[in-house]
Amino acid sequence: MCDDPSSQLLAEQLKHLNTLYKARMDALEEKLKHTKEISDHRLSALEETSRDHETRIRAATQGVTQFKLFSGLASGGSGLMSLVALIRSFFSF
Repeated sequence: MCDDPSSQLLAEQLKHLNTLYKARMDALEEKLKHTKEISDHRLSALEETSRDHETRIRAATQGVTQFKLFSGLASGGSGLMSLVALIRSFFSF
């Protein structure tokens, strides 16, 4: 290496610049890692919410289906009873 003071100064400045760039790169990588962790957490929360909504919709659909079935059976049963009463009244004469 040269003993010239300006060369030494330039070398020290370049070393310092290299150190600053490495520190900046490390900070950016850490920030990227943190952003990815937050994004992953948000995604898992959204997926859980979606599964919860799907479960609720399925339960509500099942409840409506059961209600329609029981309602149909109840109205069908009363229709059948009306038919039996009509036939009974027809033969009563």
